[in-house]
Parts: sequence; structure tokens; C-alpha cells
Amino acid sequence: MAATELDRTDRRILNLLQRDGRMTNAELAGRVNLSASACLRRVQRLEQSGVIDRYVLLVRQEAVGKPTSVFVEISLDSQSDESLDAFERAVADCPEIMECFLMAGDSDYLLRLVVADARDYERIHRQHLSRFPHVARIRSNFALRTVCRKTALVL
Repeated sequence: MAATELDRTDRRILNLLQRDGRMTNAELAGRVNLSASACLRRVQRLEQSGVIDRYVLLVRQEAVGKPTSVFVEISLDSQSDESLDAFERAVADCPEIMECFLMAGDSDYLLRLVVADARDYERIHRQHLSRFPHVARIRSNFALRTVCRKTALVL
């Protein structure tokens, strides 16, 4: 997909909404010096073009009893389209997997999971990871602490 042309006002709108997605259109319009209707049209254009993917609420994982992030490297036994597709479908169905990346390098995939503790990870490993199709190797790394976490892209 080609990058969408963004002008200075579009970038200001996006920067503000990345910090506070619940900001009212009236407040947003005032902060970017547009009328409410002009601001709404710009936001709708950004949504329709796919620049704005979706609106979400971020939950602090420690507050809900899942303080640990685990990064899991997965190597598959085959690189066929069927193997990759089957693995990716299985990953998409596992709610504890927060992110999955197809990688270049030593492993085929990198997963980020959030878990309560080592026992919780063992459960996920037994019930999901070890049963995913075409998995040849699983290598896990537990994060000791989060140094920084960002959700806003630099525009």
C-alpha cells in the first residue's frame, strides 16, 4: 500500500489523536485551528484512507494481573505457503499472543505474549504453542521489566 500524502494539519491531527483518541472533535478542531466540520472531514478522510487503522483503549497489563511479557521465537519445519498460513491462522486464534511478526534471520516468527507468571506461560506453551502446526523449535525469553512502551508513531 502506498503512503498517503499528509499535510501539516493531518500530522497535527494524528499526533493529537495518538495521544488521546477520546478527544472530542470540537477540542481537536480548536487545537488544529479548523472549524469542527472541516476537522471532522479530515478525520473521516484519514479513517477511510486507512491512515487511521482503529481506535483502542490500552490496558496496563500489570493492573489486570498479567505483568510479564514473554518473547517467543518460533522456527517452522517448512517454509511452504500452506505451512506459513496454517501457523498464522493458529496464532491469530490464541488470545494471549499480543503480536506476531514474520522474521528474517534465525527464527521464522517472533511472538509477544502477556502472562501472569511462569506457570501461566507453561499453560499457554502446553495448550497452544507446542500444538501449533509445523513448529520445529520454540525459544522463549522473559522480559525482566519494560524500559519504554510507545504507541504513537513519529509523523
